[in-house]
Amino acid sequence: MDTDYDVIVLGTGLTECILSGLLSVDGKKVLHMDRNDYYGAESASLNLTQFYNKFRPGQKAPENLGRDRDWNIDLIPKFMMANGEIVRFLTHTDVTRYLEFKQIAGSYVYSGGRVSKVPANAAEALSSPLMGIFEKRRMKNFLVWAEAYKDNDPATHQGLDIDRNTVTEVYKKFGLSTGTQEFIGHAMALHLDDSYLDQTARDTIEKVRLYAASVLRYGKSPYIYPLYGLGDLPQAFARLSAVYGGTYMLNTDAKELVYNDQGQVTGVKANGETVNAKMVICDPSYAPLNVKKVGSVVRAICLLTHPIPSTNDSDSCQIVIPQSQVGRKHDIYIACVSDAHMVCAKGYYLAIVSTIVETSNPQEEIKEGLKLLGPIQDVFVHESPLEVPIEDGKQDNVYISRSYDATSHFETVCDDVHDMWRRITGEPLVLKKRENEEDVNATA
Repeated sequence: MDTDYDVIVLGTGLTECILSGLLSVDGKKVLHMDRNDYYGAESASLNLTQFYNKFRPGQKAPENLGRDRDWNIDLIPKFMMANGEIVRFLTHTDVTRYLEFKQIAGSYVYSGGRVSKVPANAAEALSSPLMGIFEKRRMKNFLVWAEAYKDNDPATHQGLDIDRNTVTEVYKKFGLSTGTQEFIGHAMALHLDDSYLDQTARDTIEKVRLYAASVLRYGKSPYIYPLYGLGDLPQAFARLSAVYGGTYMLNTDAKELVYNDQGQVTGVKANGETVNAKMVICDPSYAPLNVKKVGSVVRAICLLTHPIPSTNDSDSCQIVIPQSQVGRKHDIYIACVSDAHMVCAKGYYLAIVSTIVETSNPQEEIKEGLKLLGPIQDVFVHESPLEVPIEDGKQDNVYISRSYDATSHFETVCDDVHDMWRRITGEPLVLKKRENEEDVNATA
């Protein structure tokens, strides 16, 4: 094995694989290692045997679940916003050639004790059961304004400045009720909690516009999802890295980071030898002394034999349960996919319920989400730490990603990639548009 590299990347999670691919394209000599014998690390998709080995060691999967290869179960379920940043990463790096996508059939919100479709445009707002007739008109006016707002055209502002006015002030201007504010903020803008209300409105307005534009792109919902599960995403970026000379080693545990007298990383000890590198990029599990825990996420992976009730018999959907609807500080997310996405055997559905842990009894915190699923065949609950790097990495050249949060979309993962790229290179990540760039092709 070659022992000198520009960059060593530890862990094949999506964040690490995107950075590995981008740095390889940038001409860096990259070595990528993972202690597991599969790609994806925390964001892997596991077959039935791998899944049972992880959650119920020593127990065999029931025979009625079918063949190993029929299952690709996501450990961290996330959907891709059709017009979102993750799609830009995919198209600009051309890794779409390794992947196929399918639309997610619907986006829903839990409000007033029932599950309702999230209105994504003015026409849907007018037919939504979430609002009365006058509120529908106010919601429509808000969406039309958000879509039409142009920085350099005061005629579109209606007396508001999204860089100065807070979100609360914008909502007040349009007379929106608390319930309407809730699903704009949580089910369209996808904020994690209500702290966004006191911030200036630009970020929220851009997120609402992204949601609406993503719906327009394919119809039905703003989300798409790769066939065969999310584990194919890190693999696609790994292939990109390999095309540009990157080296991958699975089943290789990096036991120790090696430092010089100045406290800067110089390499990694693995398989009894030291490999040298100018920098190390890794997930929090490879540098436990360099991260701090800021919370936990609880996830319940549920096997169903039916679509989730009240979702129009959808083969897939997202449901957001806003915090206030169930007396919590954080939203609960439900992501559902099925055999239509090549992730489970015929006739099965996978529903994953997740939220940020707030008490000493995490399983109790997701019960409101589990209630919406109908009869559950089996459930696998696990809790994961939410960890963030203590330092920015510039001092010791060890750059650490953040843990995956409870959200069921990739926007926060992309924020982390942009942040790490800025820390690593000192420059913003600019995704250069290539000639003949192909769009993501998502089947209905």
